[in-house]
Amino acid sequence: MKKLLVFVVAVLFGLSTSGLVFAGEKAPATEKPLSVKKEKVVTAIATVEAIDLQKRVVTLKGPKGNVFDVTVGEQARNLPQVKVGDQVEVKYYESLALRLVKPGEGVAGVQETSALARAKEGEKPGGMAGSQVTLTATITAINKKTHEVTLKGPEGKTITVKAEHPENLKKVKVGDEIEITYTEALAISVEKAKKK
Repeated sequence: MKKLLVFVVAVLFGLSTSGLVFAGEKAPATEKPLSVKKEKVVTAIATVEAIDLQKRVVTLKGPKGNVFDVTVGEQARNLPQVKVGDQVEVKYYESLALRLVKPGEGVAGVQETSALARAKEGEKPGGMAGSQVTLTATITAINKKTHEVTLKGPEGKTITVKAEHPENLKKVKVGDEIEITYTEALAISVEKAKKK
């Protein structure tokens, strides 16, 4: 549970540094913001430079020439099929959704789900791992001069974040609740080496 609380705090701090609070399309002044979603997908191709099957370490060379080691867990059952020169495609997805809810309508406490999928035996190695955390925070203070909102999470901790679109602060008040859903997923697939 402590690890989960640290993760939730990190999610809340992520709001502060990325400017995602009340972000998104500017709604007309007469509409109350119902929901906001920011998402991004990053794709990178790396080349397998070396493999240590005994230690389960794969050395990869990234698109900018950076070389790094990845320790592969026992869940990757097809590691022996990976060869030097293979291309590894890595896709990382991250999403943050905010939804203004009526008091008591949002999720209670912190809800966390995760998913894991891997290649079938005999196929080229690959897989996907993802997780999602949802919580409801209450607005405890709004500073329209500095464009900041203070949020209180389900464990009673507070954090102050800056609004990306300050005009949306006119549409919320102290006591309003915001349901926050943070999703991330990582997918990896191995492709055959390109012929030179």
